[in-house]
Amino acid sequence: MTHHHSPEKNLHDSAPKLIVIGHGMVGHRLLEELSSQECAYDITVFCEEPVLAYDRIQLSQCFDGAPAIPLSSEAFFAQHGIRVLRGQPAAGIDRINRRVFSADGEAYPFDKLVIATGAVPYIPPTQGYDQLHCLSYRTLRDVDTIKESARDSRSGVVIGGGLLGLEAAGALMKLRLATHIVEYSSHLMPMQLDREGGRVLRDKIESMGIKVHTSRKTEAIEPGEHYRYCLRFADGETLETDMVVFSAGIRPADNLANICGLNVGERGGVAINNHCQSSDPDIYAIGDAASWQNQTFGLVAPGYEMARVCAAHLMGRSEPQFLGSSPSTKLKLLGVDVASIGDAHGKTADSISCLVNDTLTGEYRKLIIDKTGKQLLGAVLVGDTTSFGLLDQYFSNKLPLPDQPATLIAPQAGNAPAISFDSLPAGAIICSCNNVSKGTLCDAIAAGCTSIGDLKSRTRAGTTCGGCGPLVKQVLDSELTRLGIEVDRSLCEHFAYSRQELFHLVQIQGIRDFPTLLERHGKGLGCDICKPAAASIFASCWNDYVLSPANAPLQDSNDAFLANLQKDGTYSVVPRIPGGEITPEKLIVIGEVARKYSLYTKITGGQRIDLFGARLEQLPMIWQELVDAGFESGHAYGKALRTAKSCVGSTWCRFGVQDSVSMAIRLEERYRGLRAPHKLKMAVSGCTRECAEAQSKDVGVIATENGWNLYVCGNGGMKPRHAELFATDLDDAGLIQTIDRFLMFYIRTADRLQRTATWREGLEGGLDYLKQVILEDSLGIGKELEAQMQALVDVYECEWARTLKDEQALRRFRPSVNDDRPDEHIVHVMERGQPRPATVAERAAAETAALTG
Repeated sequence: MTHHHSPEKNLHDSAPKLIVIGHGMVGHRLLEELSSQECAYDITVFCEEPVLAYDRIQLSQCFDGAPAIPLSSEAFFAQHGIRVLRGQPAAGIDRINRRVFSADGEAYPFDKLVIATGAVPYIPPTQGYDQLHCLSYRTLRDVDTIKESARDSRSGVVIGGGLLGLEAAGALMKLRLATHIVEYSSHLMPMQLDREGGRVLRDKIESMGIKVHTSRKTEAIEPGEHYRYCLRFADGETLETDMVVFSAGIRPADNLANICGLNVGERGGVAINNHCQSSDPDIYAIGDAASWQNQTFGLVAPGYEMARVCAAHLMGRSEPQFLGSSPSTKLKLLGVDVASIGDAHGKTADSISCLVNDTLTGEYRKLIIDKTGKQLLGAVLVGDTTSFGLLDQYFSNKLPLPDQPATLIAPQAGNAPAISFDSLPAGAIICSCNNVSKGTLCDAIAAGCTSIGDLKSRTRAGTTCGGCGPLVKQVLDSELTRLGIEVDRSLCEHFAYSRQELFHLVQIQGIRDFPTLLERHGKGLGCDICKPAAASIFASCWNDYVLSPANAPLQDSNDAFLANLQKDGTYSVVPRIPGGEITPEKLIVIGEVARKYSLYTKITGGQRIDLFGARLEQLPMIWQELVDAGFESGHAYGKALRTAKSCVGSTWCRFGVQDSVSMAIRLEERYRGLRAPHKLKMAVSGCTRECAEAQSKDVGVIATENGWNLYVCGNGGMKPRHAELFATDLDDAGLIQTIDRFLMFYIRTADRLQRTATWREGLEGGLDYLKQVILEDSLGIGKELEAQMQALVDVYECEWARTLKDEQALRRFRPSVNDDRPDEHIVHVMERGQPRPATVAERAAAETAALTG
């Protein structure tokens, strides 16, 4: 159990005490809503799982070896003075004395209480359901249990063909089990899809090798003849399997509410009003644990809206209110795009429908319309959901349909009548997942958000299912036009071009120096913005020596001296150690160099050794000794590839399935010296245990039994971002080809000083567009990107070694002209056996001692 609390908060014992039971996605959203306001509560959170809130929607990616996507951090709780009891479920609620009891019997008083306990898997009444390899799928613990069971299994059955069931089936497929889905209803996803939509979805899923059994009720799980178990169905049929995963829906986790006497809904869940208050006005319920007008929702979007409403009421506001949720959802299940809006089954009286059922492409689109033909009541989309955003606007904002509604889903839907966003009211909901209105987006744009990335960060629009992304872009463009705001992408006042445009001019026209670039496309003399940017572009196009007479004046402070400038005026030296592999002889050389030049040594997170405290005039001497021992520049000073980190992989580790060290070395030696808009980091893990932390890197590689999974666009730093799975089971050649294309496309199109993560966020079309360009070669530039990369690889030369041969370049590494004496203002003191920069007080003391001595 982990406790976090703010010492300052304890000084305010009079602050009202708020307890939140549950720290899932919705519970954490409540904390975010409260912390964004002037919250006066002393907050305690019961977090039943041993980890903080994570993205349950993306749980299936954990079967690819990726970690769960965290929604919170230790720093969040520390910053906002919130106490979290991690790994500690609430055991009871004492309404009379206003206390919540932990599992170990400790009592926590409250003034207000929020129940956000979520839901638990529903296990249909089935004889033998509680056997060892009969499992549920909802939490990280369930993921680990399923993985463990899969090691001793050949096949798996998922009972339940809804959203969660299809996710679970995808998980079993990733674990390489023969996979079956058993569904009680006549078709898959019966809550969201009509019968024909379910049939199209079934065809697509069965084409992947998953066997679907519908209209089947499982009565018993008995010993099998050829497999571990035999499922016996009500119709007498049987199916043998080694593992059973129950994913037949969820039920509200309302046990605490039942025990303490709160009212519950007809189908379970804490009964709440429009303010999310229970029958006890000091106790609230949100998310899957709540029942509003006897409805439970089972989706994250209404849970987020409840969190917003609850936070407002806790802060003393009567608005907004929870008035139900638009039953609209857009998903990608097992790679199949599926969307459902409103009355997907056409149950509304006198409703009519129009549909497109393309059996050739496996696409199904259906509209449910009122009898006047002017009101959209619902829709079903399978296979192609590009019209989801448009249809959701018609449905959510009750817009009148065009005269021919079928044009909205027809194969030529690109010619469908467009919505005039100027005519939408400010209250029109653009992002239903996060309840973001047009007015909220417009306010953010007026406040300075001029890009999709800015709007996502400020409003959360498009950050959940992503279905509203194109609409958010349209609102942005429309509002910028209305305000007369032209987003200036000029690099600086000397160039009326973006970095991307300058890159293409340099490449197409073969420009290799700054005066030519300035003469043809710029004005003035240049500045500290455009000169380093131009230097980076030249390096990315031609890989010329950065300290040549033409290029040296363009470099920033680090590149100008091929080392990182530190706070005391000294430099750090980082030799390249490909893949983190180093011989004892080379380790000794580094130690001898550090001792000879009195350098502070530190092992970095990228599996290298950093040498701090080198004076300017010492750099060439240090480089010479390192180069003579076989080292090269590690480019820690440049916007270039830093490292390709690795674990020991199959060479030593009993869990490794591929030689991760060899692959990391291959990648680092291929892309060393590659200049880019920003620094690049890579990692290679030899198995899904992910010891190299590949999913926090710009390029991450994880070994599988069949090759390599590639992840892209991750980064650490101030705004960490997990990399996204880009391609699976690549062979060595395919991996290199894909990385070549990805990196060159990034270098071509990113803005100045833009990391891959930020670049990917701003790409219109997002990851799907990137996959089309890189994997499918939709722009027809794949071979061109590969050739560009190979050209850079072919002319690589270590910058340290090149500089040591260039007498003119070596002149810059002298403290001043005709003066080879060391800088007397650089003062180091010893600490823990190593030198460090002296503090101001230590320097003053040393100077005083020198004067009086």
